[in-house]
Amino acid sequence: MSEFHFEKGKMVPVPSHSIIPERDLGKPPVLECNHLGIDFGGLRAVDDFNFTIGKTEIAGLIGPNGAGKTTVFNLLTKVYAPTRGTILLNGMDTSGKTTAQINKMGIARTFQNIRLFSNLSVEDNVKIGLHNAYKYSALEGVLRLPSYWKKEKAAHERAIELLSIFKMEYMADWQAGNLPYGAQRRLEIVRALATNPCLLLLDEPAAGMNPAETAELMENIVKIRDMFQIAVLLIEHDMKLVMGICEGICVLNFGQVIAKGTAEDIRQNPTVIEAYLGKRGADPC
Repeated sequence: MSEFHFEKGKMVPVPSHSIIPERDLGKPPVLECNHLGIDFGGLRAVDDFNFTIGKTEIAGLIGPNGAGKTTVFNLLTKVYAPTRGTILLNGMDTSGKTTAQINKMGIARTFQNIRLFSNLSVEDNVKIGLHNAYKYSALEGVLRLPSYWKKEKAAHERAIELLSIFKMEYMADWQAGNLPYGAQRRLEIVRALATNPCLLLLDEPAAGMNPAETAELMENIVKIRDMFQIAVLLIEHDMKLVMGICEGICVLNFGQVIAKGTAEDIRQNPTVIEAYLGKRGADPC
């Protein structure tokens, strides 16, 4: 992987016994999980999960396979209803909300396994993400009223603008399923951004990417955070990526938090080294 240097914000404590970037002090955290948990029958898949993310923080959620990371994402997006605990998004309780309502509130995500509309064009995939911003009635659509064409034009321009973040605007007419693997990953991120989130959840965004693509991804995650002034929470097994850009990191094992802190804190934590990396004295990087 080529070298990528990202100057992280200084992490400072907040009253909830968490840390957030110093630049986010005075703003409500974008996400607060308090004693979050879910049971599947007699199995406690996630238990007493507490985590706070600052307004513009790039945060990481790491741990061994089966630790409960994707389950946390499913709780945040209401794929699963928590058995206990609360999730606050910009200070608002998300209990009782549907997945669609959570997306409108500002959480967008990508998935471990790419979930694009493979038979549609790249642009149409992005336009699907724009449904929160550009709406027209059935009558407008059927009769192709001027208001319909005005909204279609605006959606087209916005889709191209978003694709340009990853230099993909020339691919707008391509069939999504025919894109190279790395481009499909990037398109998923663009589609998520189209929903205008305040918190972007990335589930193993570097999976299957080569070192050059991963380095470019790191730069683009930082670019997205700066451009949209949003928070990013990512699940990732590539420790160079995690340690390189994540400001706050939470480590899960068997559904429980075993460590939280900065990359340096996590790198030196003996519990993490033993449980996650397999042997004492190893370096995550």
